Amino acid sequence: MSLGYEALRHGAAWLDLSARGRIVARGRDRARLLHAISSNEVKKMTPGTGCYAFLLNPQGQIQADICLLCLDDHFLIDTEPELREKVHLHIKRYIIADQVELEDVTAGTAAIGLEGPRAAATLAALGAPVVGAAYSHAAWGDATMAAVTITGQPGVRIFCPAEKAAAIVHQLEAAGAAAANLEDARLVRIENGKPRYGDDIRETSLPQETQQMHAVSFNKGCYLGQEIVERIRAQGRVNRKLMRVVLEGSEVPSAGTKTTVDGVEAEVTSAVISPASGEVVALAYVRQR
Repeated sequence: MSLGYEALRHGAAWLDLSARGRIVARGRDRARLLHAISSNEVKKMTPGTGCYAFLLNPQGQIQADICLLCLDDHFLIDTEPELREKVHLHIKRYIIADQVELEDVTAGTAAIGLEGPRAAATLAALGAPVVGAAYSHAAWGDATMAAVTITGQPGVRIFCPAEKAAAIVHQLEAAGAAAANLEDARLVRIENGKPRYGDDIRETSLPQETQQMHAVSFNKGCYLGQEIVERIRAQGRVNRKLMRVVLEGSEVPSAGTKTTVDGVEAEVTSAVISPASGEVVALAYVRQR
């Protein structure tokens, strides 16, 4: 097992997440627009709060997932590296008469993850603010610290000016955090059953299939793709669901491999050999009986 994996599992590890996309939305109509094109509640958000949301097409299929943080005069949109341009264009497409300005701030900013069961103790040693509820956030000097992780472990994501990143990493390491890489994070993410857009959540996926229903508000009124989401809710089921499964044997199947789980047809999206258990742990779309 790598030191980074051990730190994510049992201690505190820092991750360079600066390749992720970061877009700022400003203007008086920013909340109205983002509310109308995303699956979660945006209009009622107040500074210091945040949410996870999907951007859907009119057929209810997930075109992207985003973390949305509400600050005093703007929203910060955080997304997967390969979704950066797609998210920017998707939002821009729906700016018609709205007063909304979008700015891609990825190049001038950095994102650092601090994840693991000792993340809170590491931050406390540095006198950092406490962020409790998922996706809530607070200022930490020049940085913004949000309660969101890529592995499903406890922790935070720190957004800061690019030139301040090295100093923050130095502080984290001085307080006991070890460096982890994206492969370490992938192992822990899959062990925890946390899906990633592009691997497990796809352009053809429907929200209910992913089981990530914290991304969806059923009380917000109209939004792009809502009709399909509501129709599925009324029907009460989907034909397949994304699930964490343990597979027999020691061979790691590639994405798209067809298998069976408890006698039911399944399609693997991500799989690893768990360093902790030695089992093949996977995320897979499992057909519903």
